[in-house]
Amino acid sequence: MLLLSILLLMSQAKGVHVECGKRPIFEGGSQYSRIIGGMEAEVGEFPWQVSIQARNEHFCGGAIINKWWIVTAAHCLISEELLPTDLSVVLGSNDLSSPSLDIKEVASIVLHKDFQKVNMDNDIALLLLASPITFNGQMEPICIPRKPTPSTWHKCWVAGWGQTNSDDKYSMKIELMKVPMIIMDWEKCLKAFPKLTKNMLCAGYENESFDACQGDSGGPLACTTESDKTWYLVGIISWGKSCGRKNTPGIYTLLENYTLWIKKVTEMEGRPFNAEEMRGSPNRKQMRSHAAEFPEPGSLQILASDFTSALHVTLGHFLLIIKQMLFLNQ
Repeated sequence: MLLLSILLLMSQAKGVHVECGKRPIFEGGSQYSRIIGGMEAEVGEFPWQVSIQARNEHFCGGAIINKWWIVTAAHCLISEELLPTDLSVVLGSNDLSSPSLDIKEVASIVLHKDFQKVNMDNDIALLLLASPITFNGQMEPICIPRKPTPSTWHKCWVAGWGQTNSDDKYSMKIELMKVPMIIMDWEKCLKAFPKLTKNMLCAGYENESFDACQGDSGGPLACTTESDKTWYLVGIISWGKSCGRKNTPGIYTLLENYTLWIKKVTEMEGRPFNAEEMRGSPNRKQMRSHAAEFPEPGSLQILASDFTSALHVTLGHFLLIIKQMLFLNQ
C-alpha cells in the first residue's frame, strides 16, 4: 500500500494525465451489510462517489467527472430555498465522519432546463466546484459513456449513504454502502412504469430486494465491461415506487443521452469537460438501443454570486414523496 501511494504521488508530480474510471488503490473483498440488501464498500472502490450536503447534512449523492464538475440529479436541487453557497461536496472517504474528508464549496449549480417534476424526465444537474479536486486514488473521476447499450455492461453497482430501511428515516448510514445491479429490459420496465421516457433506464432484480433508497438519489450507477476494467457512469439514481421491493426496479437517468449537454454546459461555464476524459465503451454490435436523440442543450443556472434567484432543494430527500406525486398524475 505504501509503495502504491508513492507511485501515485510520483505520477501526479510528473503531471501524468488522470485516466477516468480507474480505482488505483482498491483492493478486493467486502463485508455484507445494508443499503437495501447491500454491502459495505471498500476503501477506494468508488473513488468518484461524493456526498452532497446542505448545512453539513447529507441529502444526495453525486459523481466526479473531472476535477471541476460533479454530476447529480436535478430533483435533489428543486425544492426549498438554497443557494450554491449553502452547499458542500464531501469526498475522499467512505466514512462521512472521517477527519480526512475533503470538503469542496460549490460555485455554480446548473439544472437541465427541461427537467420535469411530474415524470422526472431530464433528471440531471451539474455542480461546478469553487476549487479543483486533486486526484489521489480515493478521489478519481468516472468515465462518461458515449454509445453503450444495456447489453454492453458486465458488472454494475450503485452506492450511497442513504437509508438502509425504507420505513426508517433515521437509518441513513455514515459508511458508504453498495449493491450490485442488473440493467433491465426497457420495454418490460415500461409496462410497470407507463411514464418511463427514453431518457431513463431501469435496474434491479425480480427476486431480490437490492435497491437504492432515500438519500442515495443523484449517485452513480457505475458499470464496466468484461473486456475493459474501466468504469462508466451509466445512470444517475432518480426515482422509484418504493425501496427494495421485489419485481420493482429503480429508475435512473440515462447518461448517454446527456453527453452533448454536459459538453455544452461545461464549455459555457469556462471549465470545459475534456474530450480525452470521455472514454467511450468498446465498439460492439448493438443488440437493442433505447437511447433517444441528444436532448436540446439547455440549462437553468444559479451562480454563487447571484442572490436574486432562489434555488430549491429537498433536504433529507424522500423518494416516497416523488412516488406519491407520480401516482397523483397517473
